[in-house]
Amino acid sequence: MEKVLTDKVVQPGESPHSQAIIAGGFIFTQGMIYLTPDAQLLEGTLEEKITLIMENLTSVLEEAGASFKTVVKATIFVTDMASYAVVNQVYSKYVSDPFPAREVVCVKQLPLGAEVEISVIAHIA
Repeated sequence: MEKVLTDKVVQPGESPHSQAIIAGGFIFTQGMIYLTPDAQLLEGTLEEKITLIMENLTSVLEEAGASFKTVVKATIFVTDMASYAVVNQVYSKYVSDPFPAREVVCVKQLPLGAEVEISVIAHIA
């Protein structure tokens, strides 16, 4: 296994996790919430928050030699299913056919009070 680390997104710090791990020809990202590189939750619209998550995932994927074109699976957690349409609107700007497999799961709470968290698995091309 190989750890992926980019300074373009928030660092794991003392938390026992990696931004991503490469194993078996795939990259597995951490769950991303809309944290700025200085570990602050982005203030803004839901669209801006999801865009930051997708841009952060893009940075991690690129650091590992992958991209959203090679994503095979996405997991999205939301605290309110009313955000589903906005999630789809932003997410669709980053993926293309054949679309990754995906689930959207509504949960009671996410870290730091975030509304959305996304992780992906991508093939290293």
